[in-house]
Amino acid sequence: MDSRDDESVVRRRRECLGCKHRFTTYERMESPRLFVVKKDGRREQYSRDKVIAGLRRACEKRPVSEAQLEEMTAALERELFSRGENEVPTTTIGEKVMETLRRLDKVAYIRFASVYRSFRDVESFQAELADLLAK
Repeated sequence: MDSRDDESVVRRRRECLGCKHRFTTYERMESPRLFVVKKDGRREQYSRDKVIAGLRRACEKRPVSEAQLEEMTAALERELFSRGENEVPTTTIGEKVMETLRRLDKVAYIRFASVYRSFRDVESFQAELADLLAK
């Protein structure tokens, strides 16, 4: 018997033909390897955990559910893997995350942008706020 918990996991109930013992197996699709190219040129393997951790910090004490964070990350991954490339710059990931946060929660967007864009002074921070308010 097969059942799909989501698009990437297949749960199968099996039975040993010899001893009739029943057991469950879970099959997951193996994703292609994706590497992130850092600003200094270093490459490291893409980490879903790092994306989720950054989103959690930005959305701390905000009305954003864990399910929304998971869906944002899943949508980002679908887009990244559908490109067919095995390397992606961190700027691409950061911009996509900020684009989604801007629509979801403005405060979380500003928090994420302040770390991601490393504002050097109050003026650059104010410019980002002005841009957000204008949109």
